[in-house]
Amino acid sequence: MTYRRAVIPALVGGVLLTALLWWAGASVEALHLQGATDALGGRMVADLQYWLSPWAYDPPEALRLGSGGLGDTGVDGARYLSLHETGMQVRFAALFVFFVPGALLLVRRLPPVNRRAVVTLLAVWAWGTVAGMLATTVSAPWLIASSGRGSYRVLPQLASMMSSGQQITVVAALVTAAVTVLVAWVTAKGAGPLPLSVVPARAARLAATAGTVVVAVSSVVLSYHRVAASLQTVPLSGRLLSEPGDLLRKLLLLGYWAPPTDGAFGHWLLYRLGDVLLLAVVWWALRLLPVLLTRATVPATAVGAVCATVVGLLVNQVWQSAVTSADSGTRWGWQHLTGALGGGVPAALLWGLLAGVTATVTLRLTGGRPETAEASPAEPVTTPPTALPSEPAG
Repeated sequence: MTYRRAVIPALVGGVLLTALLWWAGASVEALHLQGATDALGGRMVADLQYWLSPWAYDPPEALRLGSGGLGDTGVDGARYLSLHETGMQVRFAALFVFFVPGALLLVRRLPPVNRRAVVTLLAVWAWGTVAGMLATTVSAPWLIASSGRGSYRVLPQLASMMSSGQQITVVAALVTAAVTVLVAWVTAKGAGPLPLSVVPARAARLAATAGTVVVAVSSVVLSYHRVAASLQTVPLSGRLLSEPGDLLRKLLLLGYWAPPTDGAFGHWLLYRLGDVLLLAVVWWALRLLPVLLTRATVPATAVGAVCATVVGLLVNQVWQSAVTSADSGTRWGWQHLTGALGGGVPAALLWGLLAGVTATVTLRLTGGRPETAEASPAEPVTTPPTALPSEPAG
């Protein structure tokens, strides 16, 4: 699929994702109305405000009133308001800039034809979630400075903002992925044959296993409670680099687990099944990527592995939310059940990239370089060719 055909759905998706999150942020003011509380209930309104506030363009009330450490509402207050406005402009611009190149690569290398549509949908969905995380991370310095406490616990504030607004980003990215894939399916018509590749099964399985082992280093080894506690207490010198534990956990951990307590082995096993699902999704995706990609380049495989890790992470989180809901119901509110949804994306980006590169290198070292299958003719020959009559002698 050419860039000219692939850029249209990527641009449509970028505009739609930016517009959806801008609209979601603009809806925060409506939740402050008494009618919203009467219709939805106080707990639901609070949960929605928690979801939508990170994408609200208007500054928070504390910033508008000059409180929260700003000191006064004079010239300094206006500067802080300007910083907040600039930070939100950077956030929405970065969202578009990060989404479009990734979606372009995915649509070009994973066109939604020849049984690829569902895979393309999941990949673009995951990449939209990654783009949202990158946008909140890039814009974090302006928003931290606008709070009036820019030099206080910078790394913990950055770690907190990296995952802010993650729940609504997952929902908006899913809608965006559906529209993007639909447009890509239309633009792929007439692009010529885009057949599946042929990869030796043994080499593909070995490459998928190697990439999954990389992801397991985070989800099994580093996520163990004693190792996670050690990361939390890593010391660094310098005022701006103090307390890096929260940021390290965001970047390195795909989960958290501890040994079962007395009499709770079955419950513990149910939660750990989510981690198994994460690794199973990653393995199966890495196994199929060399076949599904029109060309299994290192960038395409790496981005595909990131998307697979994010999808596996979402499956894990939905499973654990379902187990928690079965135990306690919704008495603690939807924020308690969906608080982890979309979390862990920074670690999924890091470990997914490493897993994709590892799988690609393993595949090439084992002689499993993908080969494009020959396209079958439109009208296959059903009768053998007849021999031409010999020329008459003389």
